[in-house]
Amino acid sequence: MKILEKITLIIYSNIMLIVSIILSLLVFGWLDIELVGNIVTKIIIGETSGKIILGLSVAFILLSIKCIFFDTTSREQIKERQGVLLENESGKLMISKETIENLVNSVALNFQSAEDVTTRVVLDKDNNVKVFVNLIVNEEAIIKDLSANLQAKIKEKVKAATDLEVKEVNITVKRVASTQQTTN
Repeated sequence: MKILEKITLIIYSNIMLIVSIILSLLVFGWLDIELVGNIVTKIIIGETSGKIILGLSVAFILLSIKCIFFDTTSREQIKERQGVLLENESGKLMISKETIENLVNSVALNFQSAEDVTTRVVLDKDNNVKVFVNLIVNEEAIIKDLSANLQAKIKEKVKAATDLEVKEVNITVKRVASTQQTTN
């Protein structure tokens, strides 16, 4: 969100808070409605205060229209959520996060000691890839060796398939599956 939108949202929120408190006090009878009416009348009739209120009202109306009818999500943000856009002289290629996740899953499942895998991929603005892998391994697994080999293999395969640098491969071993669980 841009700085101007943040400031306007803060001002708008404070005004709505004050109006809500005043209305609540009026409903409960803790505030005299004539007193509030006189104050509002003096503020609106005043030359300077009337212009300030009119300016704020117009600004809030325009911001409301913008928020209701125009999406503030930029095309770059949408592309970042979807994947990586690569361009060359022949055209463009979109590699989705799902594609990278499937690639990582297939690499992980090629290891005999990996029973189950789930993957999440995070991309930054510079197309750097961070991979988060959750594993269930069998009881014969040597977790330290498995994770080191898996990290190296994931980096290698993603680089070969997509030409993207994997900055991090974070592995979480969620559980060690016993032999009885894997045979059922």
